[in-house]
Amino acid sequence: MKKEKFDPASRIQDCLQFGEFGDVNPSVTDSATFTFLHGKDMTGTFTGEVQGCFLYSRHWNPSNKYLADALAAMEGTEAAWVTSSGMAAITCAMLQLVKSGDHIVASPTVYGGTFAFLKNYLPKFNIDVTFVDTTDVKKVEKAIRKNTRFVYTETMSNPMLRIADIPALAAVAHKHKAKLVVDNTFTPMIFSPARLGADVVVYSMTKFINGKNDCVAGAICGSADYINSLIDVNNGTAMLLGPVLDPFRSSSILKNLHTLHIRMQKHSENALYLAKRFKEIGLKANYPGQPSHPDHALMKKQMNAGYGFGGMIAIDLETAEKANFMMETMQKQGVGYLAVSLGYFKTLFSNSGKSTSSEIPEEFQKGMGLSEGLVRFSVGLDQDIERTFQLIKESLELTNKHFAGKKTAAPKPAAKKPAVKKVAAAKKPAAKKTARRK
Repeated sequence: MKKEKFDPASRIQDCLQFGEFGDVNPSVTDSATFTFLHGKDMTGTFTGEVQGCFLYSRHWNPSNKYLADALAAMEGTEAAWVTSSGMAAITCAMLQLVKSGDHIVASPTVYGGTFAFLKNYLPKFNIDVTFVDTTDVKKVEKAIRKNTRFVYTETMSNPMLRIADIPALAAVAHKHKAKLVVDNTFTPMIFSPARLGADVVVYSMTKFINGKNDCVAGAICGSADYINSLIDVNNGTAMLLGPVLDPFRSSSILKNLHTLHIRMQKHSENALYLAKRFKEIGLKANYPGQPSHPDHALMKKQMNAGYGFGGMIAIDLETAEKANFMMETMQKQGVGYLAVSLGYFKTLFSNSGKSTSSEIPEEFQKGMGLSEGLVRFSVGLDQDIERTFQLIKESLELTNKHFAGKKTAAPKPAAKKPAVKKVAAAKKPAAKKTARRK
């Protein structure tokens, strides 16, 4: 599949959205319900025969619609819908495509909450899931059954940073009448999965899209028919489960969306710089922007030009104990914060196997090559990234020194206890009896 030139930032720039009084920022509509001039229009809106009317904010709200339209423009999809969290987007998108007795093929290398939903929650409804390495398209096709409804993957996997071949996966899924659902949270603007063949694209907007770690939100992008089915008043998963996003949050995310291209460029620039400097000091690092990365060529083939290779990088410190010491030291040194999540303007780091991927059983973690000492960085917008590197280097040196001391120090032999002579207890003198006061 030949990828046409597509510029997500320009698509957002072309969205001419303004408020009812000519506001350069669209007005915030903090209303739960909306009036109708005619009763038949209300009835028609409920049945889906009347379009363009707002019914109730669990269904649509003008502020949410502004954000959804901008996201659809960014993704190159017909429509989008916004949710109150990334997991709400993921779970609603999946549930709308399956029913009891259906089957899903999914990557095991996904966000821990997604894995838990697939592995632990869906089987309660007789929905079967087969976990397959989605970087191996032949294995994916072999796992597909007659009742497979969709293949699920992340464009850049969490936390292993492997790249999915979206066109190839789409071709295999469509060949077997299944859909391809893609989580693009790590790489907004860098990848446009729908343009590459994906049917549904989901996001945790909490991360890079919003970029401030001040809210939790999600998004689902797809065809108009699919989005309308999601919010159908009778059987739409999103409409009936009700994970609606607050309009004030929609408004703030929309404003942040207009700086996303600048932020992604800087995140990518800083991460690539660190990856190169890590290599120079012999630190084992994983970054798709490095030619040595197994999916470097594949990423270059699929990515949109001008946004870099992303802001995520991982290093392997072999043990969780060493990873924790290193992260605590980096926090003290001022590198950033020991915290989960990503896409923040400050650098965040966490030990994935013990945090965001902890829902994934140990045997799955080992199968995907997830070391217990893997530290995942979400590289921030630091102006002086060399300064940041020096702080990381100092933290690494302190960590190595601490653990080198532990390894070289010979264990002391247990000291022999001196023989203790038993001494007869001295007899206590008899207590004198004292007369009670009357």
